[in-house]
Amino acid sequence: MKKGLATALTICLSLTALSFPVNAYEKKTMVIGDTTFNAENWEETIDPHRTYNGWPCIRYGVGETLVHYTDTMELEPWLAESWENDGDLTWTITLRSDVKFSSGRDMDGEAVKECFTHLLENHDRAPSDTKIDSIEADGQTITITTSEPNPALINYLGDPYGCIIDVDASDFETGIVVGTGPYKATDMVTDDHLTLVPNEYYWNGTPKLDELTIRTISDGDTLSFALQSGDIDAAYGMAYESYPLFENDDYQFSAIQTSRAFFASMNMTSPVIQDSAVRKAIAMGIDKESFVAVLLDGHGVVGHSAFPDGFSTFGGENVTTESYDPEGAKAVLEEAGWIDTDGDGIREKDGEKLVVRWLTYPSRQELPLLAESAQASLKEIGIDVDINCTANRREFLADMSSFDIYASALVTAPSGDPQYFFTTSCLPDMSYNFGAYENEEVNSLVEQLSTEFDTAKRAELAVKLQQAILDDNAYIFCSFLQMNMISKANVSNWTAHACDYYEVTAELDIN
Repeated sequence: MKKGLATALTICLSLTALSFPVNAYEKKTMVIGDTTFNAENWEETIDPHRTYNGWPCIRYGVGETLVHYTDTMELEPWLAESWENDGDLTWTITLRSDVKFSSGRDMDGEAVKECFTHLLENHDRAPSDTKIDSIEADGQTITITTSEPNPALINYLGDPYGCIIDVDASDFETGIVVGTGPYKATDMVTDDHLTLVPNEYYWNGTPKLDELTIRTISDGDTLSFALQSGDIDAAYGMAYESYPLFENDDYQFSAIQTSRAFFASMNMTSPVIQDSAVRKAIAMGIDKESFVAVLLDGHGVVGHSAFPDGFSTFGGENVTTESYDPEGAKAVLEEAGWIDTDGDGIREKDGEKLVVRWLTYPSRQELPLLAESAQASLKEIGIDVDINCTANRREFLADMSSFDIYASALVTAPSGDPQYFFTTSCLPDMSYNFGAYENEEVNSLVEQLSTEFDTAKRAELAVKLQQAILDDNAYIFCSFLQMNMISKANVSNWTAHACDYYEVTAELDIN
């Protein structure tokens, strides 16, 4: 009986080995925790043709664009081999011939034309950004004609909404699209997770992971605990106060300066904000240096204008703005009739307290800290700041009477070109002009910028535009992000980039 039992066991184990090869137990998986992949940030899905959903599409290795940005924000070929402009309306773009979508379809001119046609029919910003009038496809060449000269067209096509997707194979109901990147999505639940597996047709190397999961973890403490406990292998958006927990040999940091600005937009429809003295005093009363040094623990750069100092030829060092001057701010308010008559520390005018309602949101950890810093420093000059930090900011943004200042985070030059910020944030009725700012001089300068091909002249116009909005104190740029991505020591090639894209590549690996 014992011999028979042993024989049966041997046969069973042999069959098991045949059915389940050893490498089946060596599946290489990785989990990334991210505070920003959520509906609050307009990142509900990975469909690049929907608001800002292109960011997770390109970050997580599903989509790629025609052009790629270096860490000095210079354009280089990616899915496109080359491009040229006739000096006017016509752009000719030559595509790579060795690229397939994860559906197995070849990426040719017709596929790209279908993608851009769908983009223009569905996206809120792409039509006005690109000014595309018509697209023709011929093999691996597409010819784009714009409605007016658009020197920034190729830069805009490097925006995450420019991810090239297989329109026929994508499911726009669920938001799971089919791209050319190293990974393809198999499962997604908004505000929870995204599951990725290798794209077997990937053109630029073999993806190293068998499965990759992106977990939405919006709370900083939860994200920190998840990385410490091993529930995740890497983290994006870690709270600064948690950094010391990972400054040891078990973890590694990838850091880079970016053009993601943390800034305040003045609501120009608000009666209190329409007072230019109040706007100027607020600009003089926010202690940016202390905010970066103390609350951000030095993990950032003080902001002076729409672009960081030293950024190309139109960085912040080229303009003048209000510096921190609490005594000067008090004098400005006094002269405008804002006086603390009852001695409670808050100024009044015509019987009304000087209160500003500060709207912001928590998913970018710097923003609640900025609100607290502004509240403290502005109180010193007699302004009461009422903070509304809410994930439901869309509801309040839709009601212009509900806030006076909106503080947000925005990559001001995601394509390395200055035009993006001004067209999205400074023109009437545009998507990021949350304060309803309007200035005829700015409108005219933006119009000139949008048709100027000479790079030196574009830089000059960008400087003039920054100075104009700063002279109005319509925007207060407080800091720029030093992006830190933290991972376990056994993770390789998870690297921060200046444009804040390209997190997941074919080289991403875990040992």
